[in-house]
Amino acid sequence: MTSDLRRQLILGAAKRCFARHGYNGTTTKSVAAAAAISEALLFKHFPSKAALYAEILSDECEADPALTELLEREPSTATLVELIRGMVEHFLEIADGPDQEEAQRLRLMATSHLDDGEFARLLYAKIETLIGAVFVTSLERAVAAGDARPFSGDPLNLFWFAHHTVMTAALTRLPATPCLAYGKAGDLERQLCEFLLRGIGLNDAAIALHLGRALAPGAGKAAIAESA
Repeated sequence: MTSDLRRQLILGAAKRCFARHGYNGTTTKSVAAAAAISEALLFKHFPSKAALYAEILSDECEADPALTELLEREPSTATLVELIRGMVEHFLEIADGPDQEEAQRLRLMATSHLDDGEFARLLYAKIETLIGAVFVTSLERAVAAGDARPFSGDPLNLFWFAHHTVMTAALTRLPATPCLAYGKAGDLERQLCEFLLRGIGLNDAAIALHLGRALAPGAGKAAIAESA
C-alpha cells in the first residue's frame, strides 16, 4: 500500500471515530484500531490527534464547492469583499445555528489557545495555505484600483486581524445565554463586514458598492469553512 493510500485510510477511520465519539472521546489508539494498523504506524503519518483532526477539517474546506468557487475567482476588490463577508457569515452561523459539531470545533479552537496551542497552530497553517494568497493578491488589486489605501507591514496580518475579530465575536454568542447582546443578526453581519473592510484599508465607496451587492437579497452565499 502506498503512503498516500495509507494516509487516506487513516483519515477515513479517523472521520468515523470523530463522528461517533467526538474529539475528546477519540484517541489515536482507537483510530489506529479502526484503520487496522499499529499506533506507531499512525504516528508516522500524523504526529498527534490534533494533526489528524486539523487535516480532516482542511479536507472538508477544500471539498466545499462554495469556497472552491470563491478561491477560483479573479483576485479583485469584489473577491476581497466576498471573502470577508463569507468569513463573517460562517462564524455567525456557527454561533447562531443548531450545528453543535461546528460549535464544538469553535470551542476546541478557543481552548487550544489556553492549552498547548497545537491544534490552533495546525489549523491556522491550513487556513493560510488555503486562503492567504487569494486574500493578499485581492488586497493588492484593490490598492492598485484605488479602492484601498496602501498597506505597510505583512498584508497577511490584516487577514488574521479580521479572522480573530470575528471569531471572538462568535465566541460571545456560544453560551445558551450570550455573553454580549449584539442585537439583530442581519445588522451585526453588516456592521462586522464594514468594520473589517475599513480595517484592512478599503474606502467607503468601495465598501458601499461591493458589500451592497454581496448582501443584496438573493445574492449568492459563499461559505468560508474555517472550522474553528
